[in-house]
Amino acid sequence: MSANKCIPRPLFDGLQQMLTNEDYQPKLTKAFQQDYDKARNFLLSYRGSLDTFNAYRREIERFLQWCQLKANKTVKQIRREEFEEFLDFCQNPPNSWISIKSEKRFIEKNGEQLPNPKWRPFVIKTSKIETRAGKQPDKKDYVLSEKSLKSVFAIVGSFYNYLMQEEFTLVNPVLLIRQKSRYFRKQQTASPVRRLSEMQWGYVIETAEIMADEIPEKHSRTLFIMNALYGMYLRISELVSTSRWTPTMGNFQRDSENRWWFLTVGKGNKERKISVSNAMLNALKNYRRALQLSPLPTPNEKTPLLAKHNDGKPMKSTRYIRELVQACFDRASERLIADNQHEEAEQLMAATVHWLRHTGISDDVKIRPREHVRDDAGHSSSAITDKYIDIELHERHNSAKRKRIKPEFIDGML
Repeated sequence: MSANKCIPRPLFDGLQQMLTNEDYQPKLTKAFQQDYDKARNFLLSYRGSLDTFNAYRREIERFLQWCQLKANKTVKQIRREEFEEFLDFCQNPPNSWISIKSEKRFIEKNGEQLPNPKWRPFVIKTSKIETRAGKQPDKKDYVLSEKSLKSVFAIVGSFYNYLMQEEFTLVNPVLLIRQKSRYFRKQQTASPVRRLSEMQWGYVIETAEIMADEIPEKHSRTLFIMNALYGMYLRISELVSTSRWTPTMGNFQRDSENRWWFLTVGKGNKERKISVSNAMLNALKNYRRALQLSPLPTPNEKTPLLAKHNDGKPMKSTRYIRELVQACFDRASERLIADNQHEEAEQLMAATVHWLRHTGISDDVKIRPREHVRDDAGHSSSAITDKYIDIELHERHNSAKRKRIKPEFIDGML
């Protein structure tokens, strides 16, 4: 096999292209074509959630590429030993399988959709703080996180369960691995929730208000986004239009008791109603006034919740929202530095959009019943919400502050 043939190329196109049968079709041998067809049908069973589809596509694609280019075996031929080899491979892929930035899967050339030669299945990225410091991504620094490794187990294992139900294979090699402990560390305590401090959030929301006052036609929307991400714990995917859901002003609904709710479709294509606070309702009114709309939406109003400025159509890009939030974070960091809050500013520089959801949940669970927060956040169980309760950590640390290192009588002798 030539070196060029060992360089992986994307196998699966985007969800929309696959649903309309306009996706790229790789040229494969008969045996691997069967693997591809089964995998394609498996991925389409997750058409209800774009985020889930993308996550499953990433792991299944890597697995099929490894089977074809490295193991030279079909999925039927993979046993426990081979799957362990695949896990080791994912933890230390060759440089030819790694990219230093995200690339498009396919490019158009002469009216034809072709695999992008720059695309790779593994991507190494530097943190925002490292990027600001001028650090360039280096392939030798690639590390597969434990969370990503767990995804490999879960998704490839689910794929084999599907193949067994389809009577395509008789064995699930993932289930045969007995010593998973060598791949995963045991954690005594839950991982800390990434969120903003009270000071950081105060500076961020105040900065959004300043930006909205300066350029209302652009940043009134930014201010509303910040309020919605924090005040209703929304995920960024719940703000944009997708093939399954388009958020509108009419998703803010008033019931017979004059209580306001926000209807959304979130992770796992699950519909939920979020209770709207008075502060969030005021944020909505201010946003609508800036758009020259009535203070409150009418029943079934179809106005997009977030519209593009150029044509008024629903916003579909989460990337643009990330850019707006990041601009707000950057300016808030500058204000913190100007106020000599350098440590707070440095921590804020590492924040992402999703931290706002975590921050809203963490702040609310201190003052609201956890079951209420659980349902508004869309958590499947109270155990997930409990991760945001850090009262025990505060008490544990406060008691530790009083611990002595030297005996008291020694201090008295000095």
